Amino acid sequence: MIPIISRITEMPADQSVVVVCGAEHFPSFLDLGEVEAGYVKRCIAEREEVIVLNNYYRIIVIVTEKSDLAPLRRMEHLRQLSARVREIVRDHRVRSLTVAHTVLCEGSFEAFTEGLIMSLYTFNRHKTLSRKEKRDVFPESLSFFGENETGWIEIFRDAIYFARDLVNEPVSHLTAAVMADRIKDFVSQAGIRCDVYGMRKIEALKMGGVLAVNRGSLDPPAFIVMEWKPEGHINTRPVILVGKGVVFDTGGVNLKPGEHMDEMKADMAGGAAVASAMYMSAKKGIPLHIMAFVPASDNRPGVRAYVPGDVITMYNGTTVEVVNTDAEGRLLVADALSYADNFDPSLVVTLATLTGSAANTFGSHAIAMMGNADSETKKMMEMAGEKVYERVASLPFWEEYGDMLKSDIADLRNLGGKEAGAVTAGKFLEKFTITPLIHLDIAGTAMMKKDEHYRLKGGTGSGARLLTSFLEALATSEMKL
Repeated sequence: MIPIISRITEMPADQSVVVVCGAEHFPSFLDLGEVEAGYVKRCIAEREEVIVLNNYYRIIVIVTEKSDLAPLRRMEHLRQLSARVREIVRDHRVRSLTVAHTVLCEGSFEAFTEGLIMSLYTFNRHKTLSRKEKRDVFPESLSFFGENETGWIEIFRDAIYFARDLVNEPVSHLTAAVMADRIKDFVSQAGIRCDVYGMRKIEALKMGGVLAVNRGSLDPPAFIVMEWKPEGHINTRPVILVGKGVVFDTGGVNLKPGEHMDEMKADMAGGAAVASAMYMSAKKGIPLHIMAFVPASDNRPGVRAYVPGDVITMYNGTTVEVVNTDAEGRLLVADALSYADNFDPSLVVTLATLTGSAANTFGSHAIAMMGNADSETKKMMEMAGEKVYERVASLPFWEEYGDMLKSDIADLRNLGGKEAGAVTAGKFLEKFTITPLIHLDIAGTAMMKKDEHYRLKGGTGSGARLLTSFLEALATSEMKL
């Protein structure tokens, strides 16, 4: 169940409340008694981070900001504390919660609210719940008290929950066509134009990468095209996002080991995040012309599946020797990159759960970034990641890594070897576009095996906040687009 969000102008006396405050700013508007106020002041002086008052008919939770931390780290700390608030609220079975704050450093209230919204996410649509379990949702509603702008909160909630829902959805309920329909229905609510290309159109376009990956499947592929072009957009050439949309990856004929197979419903996390970022960008009115492409299919070892040794011809005419059918995501993304060049973009950003190499290198703490875009653009992506704490870590992109993709019988191999797998995958993508490229590999961050503060077990929506933050920064920069 999605918490209902509202804004209030008066603090209710009978409703549970969480207050975020600076260490020197006591929340006087709570109208506490002398004993309670003394207790809270003592806890604040002792630098306790979360203080709980149980008034029987309601609880009061006070979260203190650590002003001695660096600004971006302080905001992340508040996001993490929000997960503790979630547990307190659920333990006390709070149905309606008010969120308030005293004087805070810039961005702190927004960071805590982000974390709280992400912490309250649940995915239970396939559970058979009793009437009592369906009623026992805590909290059912969130009210925000104060002068801060809160219109963004519902936009954020809807976008992040949408991305997480898609990633958590099993392939039995999310074929490529179903994913395309859901994305179209969702982004259309933000005024985004969305077209879905089916099998006939994909065949007519000769997208050999998409068609090869789909050959082993009983379900057809889809190619999702989104466009946000507001009046007064400031760029003359579009910024294009590409998200990998493999709704389930068995590895194809090169079958994955069983211990990793159950996570492969998340192999479309890049596509989900791109759709989420498009929605937030449009709802926030970012004045950029933005397009997004999500090539979607599953990858299965069916009777007509492509096999190692095959040579396929991609959308741009490049021939590719298939070395391993589990290196399928780059084939879809490569076709989308070549197609994107038709629109003369100023920049293209790819987001994909592309390689185990990226996950092994950075774990769940960083997104691997590489590309041939200029240093200023990549620095902007780094700063956007720091702001929302979806941090990116740069990998080298030297030409020697591209040499590892040379083939004896075709223009390229789809796999470079055991070493530098994340980088060679990025170099493969580079071969399919003439546009400045930033490639983001979210293999380590897209899905969590256990809760980590507000990043809950399952799909995280990784990349959606990063891309939105980056596009906001791009719109306010002096870069020529």
